[in-house]
Amino acid sequence: MDSMQIASSSSDLVQRRTLLIDKHAAYIKSFSRLWETPDKLEFVATEHFWMSGMYWGLSAMYLMGRLEEMDEDAIVSWVLRCQHPCGGFGGSERNDPHMLYTLSAVQILALYDKLDELDADMVASYVAGLQQPDGSFAGDAWGEIDTRFTYCALLCLAILDRSSVINVPCALDFIARCKNFDGGFGCTPGNESHAGQVFTCIGALSLADGLHLVDRDLFCWWLCERQTKSGGLNGRPEKLQDVCYSWWCLSCLSILGRLHWIDREALTHFILDCQDEEDGGISDRPDDMADVYHTFFGIAGLSLMGYPGLAPIDPTWALPVEVVQRFKKRAMAAAAVVEDVGTDVTATMGFAKDQPAKASTSRGQ
Repeated sequence: MDSMQIASSSSDLVQRRTLLIDKHAAYIKSFSRLWETPDKLEFVATEHFWMSGMYWGLSAMYLMGRLEEMDEDAIVSWVLRCQHPCGGFGGSERNDPHMLYTLSAVQILALYDKLDELDADMVASYVAGLQQPDGSFAGDAWGEIDTRFTYCALLCLAILDRSSVINVPCALDFIARCKNFDGGFGCTPGNESHAGQVFTCIGALSLADGLHLVDRDLFCWWLCERQTKSGGLNGRPEKLQDVCYSWWCLSCLSILGRLHWIDREALTHFILDCQDEEDGGISDRPDDMADVYHTFFGIAGLSLMGYPGLAPIDPTWALPVEVVQRFKKRAMAAAAVVEDVGTDVTATMGFAKDQPAKASTSRGQ
C-alpha cells in the first residue's frame, strides 16, 4: 500500500468516527420522489414498500434536524393517494392495503403534524377489522399472522387516539402466548425468539400497559447476549451483527430501563463504521452497500444512546419524542373538551329536570 492509499484510508477512518449528517441527508433526499422515476431499477424493486421507506427516511431526517429539506406538500399528497376506500394504505398507489404501510402512513402524517388530513375512524375501522378471534392481527386480507401486526395495530390506533375499537386484553393474551423460555418472543406461539419480533412485542406491551408480562432480567440478558465482538448486535444466537438491531435491541432495553447493560461505546463505533463516507447512507455492516432502512435504524440507535446533535426518539412509539408529545397533548386537549361538554350537558339536563317541579310548585301555590 503506497502513501496515498494509507492517507486515504486514514481519512476514511477519521470520517467514520463522526456522524456524516450532510452526507446522509443528501442520500435520503435522492429517494424522496422515487414515484416520479419509473425508469430506475429502484422504482420496480422497491415499490411495494415505499411507504415504509418514506417513514424511515423522513424519521431519519427529523432526528438529524433536516426534515424541512423534504418536499412536505408532495409527500403528504402522495401518502394520501395511497389510501384505499377501506381506510388502509398500500406501500404505493398501486399496492393493496396492508397493516405495515397503514402504520407508516399514519407515522408520516404525524411527523408532519397532518393527522387532521385523515378520517381517523375509517383508518381505525380498517385496523380493527384485521383482529382475529384469538387476539392476533392479520397483516392484510390474505391473513398472515405475526406479532409485528399486533404492534402496528396498537401503535396506529394509539397515534389516532382510537385504541378503544379493538380488544386490547385479547391482543395482550396473544403476545403472552408468543413468549419463550429465554424471555424473548417469536412471531407466533412456538416460534423462536428474534430481536425484531421482541421489539414489536415489547413495544405493544408498553403501549397497552402490559410490561408486567415480561421477565425483565431474563429477557434483557438475552438482549445483551446479542452484542458481538465487533460491538454490533445480532438478531439471534450465532448470527452476524447488523446495524438494524441497534434499534430492535436498544429500544427494548430502553423501554425496560436496561440500556446501560450493553457496551454503548462499542456499538456507537460499529454504527459509525457502517457509514458510506462518499455517497452517504448507512449499511448493515462495514463496507456493504447503504440503504435507507439501515440509515434510519443506525441513526435511531445513536439517538437512543444520546448521540450529540440528534433529536431524541421514543423507543415505544418509534417517532421523535417531540412528535409524540405533540399528538399526546392534542389528544389530552380533545379529551378535556369532551369531558367539559359532558359536564355542561349533565348540568343542563339536571336544570331542565328541576323546572317542572318548580313550575308545579308555583301552580300549587
